[in-house]
Amino acid sequence: MRDGKFERIFLPGLAFKAAVIGGGYATGRELASFFLPSGAVGGFKAIALATVIWSLICALTFAFAFETRSRDYRTFFKALLGRGWFAYEIAFLLALVVILAVFAAAAGEIGSALFGLPGYAGAISLAVAIAIVASWGNDAVEGLFKYVSILLYGTYLLFFIFALLRFGDRIAAGLADPAPSTGWIVGGTTYAIYNIIGAIVILPVTRHMRSRRDAVAAGLLCGPLAMLPAALFFLAMIGFADTLLVHPLPSDFLLSQLGMPWFRVLFQLMILAAMLESGVGGVHAINERLSNMAAARAKREGGLSQIQRLASTSVVLVFAVVVAGRVGLVALIADGYRWLAYIFLLVYVAPLLSLGAAHLWRTRRRLAPGAIAEKAV
Repeated sequence: MRDGKFERIFLPGLAFKAAVIGGGYATGRELASFFLPSGAVGGFKAIALATVIWSLICALTFAFAFETRSRDYRTFFKALLGRGWFAYEIAFLLALVVILAVFAAAAGEIGSALFGLPGYAGAISLAVAIAIVASWGNDAVEGLFKYVSILLYGTYLLFFIFALLRFGDRIAAGLADPAPSTGWIVGGTTYAIYNIIGAIVILPVTRHMRSRRDAVAAGLLCGPLAMLPAALFFLAMIGFADTLLVHPLPSDFLLSQLGMPWFRVLFQLMILAAMLESGVGGVHAINERLSNMAAARAKREGGLSQIQRLASTSVVLVFAVVVAGRVGLVALIADGYRWLAYIFLLVYVAPLLSLGAAHLWRTRRRLAPGAIAEKAV
């Protein structure tokens, strides 16, 4: 794949979108948990806040990764935290299991709602698909991000148009409801922080960047590219806020209100595709970390073989499917994600905003024209 403008600037945003949409966002469950309780106005404030946080943290993350030549999370956190890098490793593995369990639980819900399958059938099918794609390495993963994005953005746009035509009056009433907008800062911040792991997950995609300017531009685009579908979906959800606060699969409820069986099937297939790219992004991050470590130890290029990638992916996925079956979608999102937000704030966001920003500032001063001229003299 050529390192053109698309790969350098836009692909990271599409990959970040893939990492954060997943089972909860795509099904509407995350939006119902963190945005709907604040009402229409408060929900959109939370969405805007999360977008800004994502853009700023992604820009800083990509810039730090470029300066430290970090293309996997182990290298990144060794540069950021030094000997404390393993704290992120523990947090990441815990988060990946929770996130993949959310995807598995959501796939089970979709399989039951759409095809009448047992809950485990959808979860296992998704896990197998993730394992197969992730085993093929960087090019396959990046191709998935690109082509699924076309399906995803197109489907969300159609959904928004159909929702306005079918129950636009309910949406208008929801927007006019003077409900208090309290809690939007907490909701938006929590949602943004636990999802910001996506910036680390997609570090292998940043291999195309040629400069810090590329890194910053790509990072700033991550927020809008990832949040635009959420804003459209949330607007449609406003008309049925009371029901969707507790419904395990808000997307399926709204699709039933549309009364368009063919589009219901298309939308649910899009959700499965979104969960596929999200899950692939997560396990690919582990594979790249293991591959780079193996290559360094053997002092050669290549890292993990396809069979080894498949094996490492399968171990993580089997454990996640078991967790999904025991806990369930709503509980995973409501409880697990909030704890993940606290953990990543401590081991990633706070160090990045302090140590990472200081490193970039020192690097910028060393590379400034005046500093270079003074050093030459």
